[in-house]
Amino acid sequence: MKIPSLKQLTINLIGRRLTGRSYAGTGNSFFSELSTRGSDAGILINNETALNYTAFWACVRLLTRTMASLPFIVYERQEPRGKNRATNHPLYRLLHDEPNPEMDAYSYIESIVYHLIANNGNAYSYIDFEDDNTTIKHLWLMNPDRTSKKRDEVTREIYYEYQTEKYGLIKLPAYRVWHIPGFGFDGLIGYTPLTYARNQIGLGIAAERMGAKIFSNGLTFGGFLQHPMKMSEEAQAKFKAQIKSNYAGVDKAHRLLVLEEGMTYSKNTIPPNDAQWLETRKFQRNEMAAWFGIPPHKIGDLDRATNNNIEHQNLEFVTDAIRPLAIRIEKSANRQLIQPLEKGRLFTEFLMDALLRGDSAARAQFYRELYYLGALSPNDIREKENMNPIDDPHGGEYFVQQNVIAMSMLERQGQLPPAGSQNNNQNQ
Repeated sequence: MKIPSLKQLTINLIGRRLTGRSYAGTGNSFFSELSTRGSDAGILINNETALNYTAFWACVRLLTRTMASLPFIVYERQEPRGKNRATNHPLYRLLHDEPNPEMDAYSYIESIVYHLIANNGNAYSYIDFEDDNTTIKHLWLMNPDRTSKKRDEVTREIYYEYQTEKYGLIKLPAYRVWHIPGFGFDGLIGYTPLTYARNQIGLGIAAERMGAKIFSNGLTFGGFLQHPMKMSEEAQAKFKAQIKSNYAGVDKAHRLLVLEEGMTYSKNTIPPNDAQWLETRKFQRNEMAAWFGIPPHKIGDLDRATNNNIEHQNLEFVTDAIRPLAIRIEKSANRQLIQPLEKGRLFTEFLMDALLRGDSAARAQFYRELYYLGALSPNDIREKENMNPIDDPHGGEYFVQQNVIAMSMLERQGQLPPAGSQNNNQNQ
């Protein structure tokens, strides 16, 4: 099958120009299975209907926007140690600023993470090379529902099939596709919480729908006034007007209510079944956070969040949810986007320090400790804070506290016995 020109193919690989979700390759039956099976609650769950569930949307939004906010950097290793940003490398601009003329890096990473955690567990991008076939010119998102990963029965090489509107089904060699598989069982195809959390998501949506029906079809009263006898329509109208005139409004709240003729007042409380419904919704929100490895307070459940543990829970969010996602994308980029002759010298990395920007006190303490250890200069700190360097020759110098000294220096100054002398004294 003839593959269209790179320019024509690139235009058709933009996911937003591919309408419908009818195609699913035989190499990945995830979408077809998900479209034909519903949850036990009787609600069809797929990557679109699941987003109607508040807790699911909150988890997806939190992970996608957090990952997208982290700068994605290409580094060059230095000898014997250290690293520098490879700002002159073409891949640096693609990952840090603009992967293609129609997307910025934020939207690109946000979409990739969405495909990994909430679509079908796989993120695909078409690699558009320059004429030399080695320098990457653009990275174009591919619609994962129209992509399937396969292996040639003869050569055993992996290739991809992609369904386009204009050219139909096309075959792409593996080096033309940047494929990031999510959590899976063979490292080739990924899965998402949608695959196995169908019942939990369905129950959450059912609870939300139940609440909507209660308010649209049911009657709810704050309290009841009961009269021992039957009141005429005229008496009812007069009594309602009197209640409204004397007690309605914020400025008339908590006034003393005087009841006559044996009338009694009963306050309406939440029925046990309605209270159970509220608990169900709350429990499902906590369950959804567990599926994504997110602390519940991040999606609005503050029951177990306190001033003492909120900082530790935020740290858990970074280490247990964000860092694994970052490493998955980094490792995949290092393997598929770095050219063979550049591997080992170039590598990609998300700048996790950006997550500390919201806590000025923690950031200041972090800089202070590294400054006293001689690990950061004043200009290094200013650069991390997006500030220009100071116009002073000492701005790039490294300082240490004077009250610490290397043990080797003490030995030279005669303040410590030579190495091994203690053992010699013991032997004597």
